[in-house]
Amino acid sequence: MHSLPALLSRRLSRRVLLPLAAAAGLLAGAAAPALADEPCGSVVVAPLESTGPTAEPCTSKDAVVCRIREMNWPEKVVARDVRQDYHGLLEDMRRTQAEMRDAGAFDEDVARRMVDMRNDAKEITRAGMSPEEVAVLEARNTAKYGNPLGPTADQLYAKYGSWQQVIDASTRTSAAVDHELGLEYRPCPV
Repeated sequence: MHSLPALLSRRLSRRVLLPLAAAAGLLAGAAAPALADEPCGSVVVAPLESTGPTAEPCTSKDAVVCRIREMNWPEKVVARDVRQDYHGLLEDMRRTQAEMRDAGAFDEDVARRMVDMRNDAKEITRAGMSPEEVAVLEARNTAKYGNPLGPTADQLYAKYGSWQQVIDASTRTSAAVDHELGLEYRPCPV
């Protein structure tokens, strides 16, 4: 699990140090690092809409997307930050998966660890959300899986039929939610 200081440090690095390093490289005339050519992790692809909620009904089938559309601009900024932290936790999961593979772990062991880590990531991420936002997420997951954090490893195995597919599913993110916040999650090489 990540501590709050680690999450804050990552947020500071992402917001201050990376842009500062990129600017220094441009000013010095140096070539951009390979990572700049191929951004990965939580990538900002669009600005946040500065408009507030509209009177139009939400047509999305995803309650989280509808909740984001109801937010004012400062709330969206916070939601984007929280989502980027969540993407960072997904990257941690991918590194753990690679380490387990290198150590010879079986698919089932890796899958169970990934599902546990994803649920931990959800808990960490939700600590930075409002009670109303958490309620929307928990209600969706409870209705769908009988668990406020989402499906268990065994439920995912029953759904997908293989532990490898459970592993793959554990590091996916909702493209609709990411899109609503102007983000894309692009897995980094491990």
